[in-house]
Amino acid sequence: MAIERIGVGMRLDQFLKWMGWVGTGGEAKLRIQGGEVRVNGELEQRRGRQLISGDQVQMGVDSCEVSDSSQAGP
Repeated sequence: MAIERIGVGMRLDQFLKWMGWVGTGGEAKLRIQGGEVRVNGELEQRRGRQLISGDQVQMGVDSCEVSDSSQAGP
């Protein structure tokens, strides 16, 4: 699933909330620090990681590619 325009410099925890994969920032923090999130195939435990176009984000069975095209919304 490709995501259209996430916004420049969106943090990983914000992205998880924006996608609806988590309900709160606290849940995002727990899932990231608990080792449930991968970026570009590698475990990512920094909730403040800045996402850029082309990053692949995965949490459980959900995954998507970050894109900077002109349309917005998950």
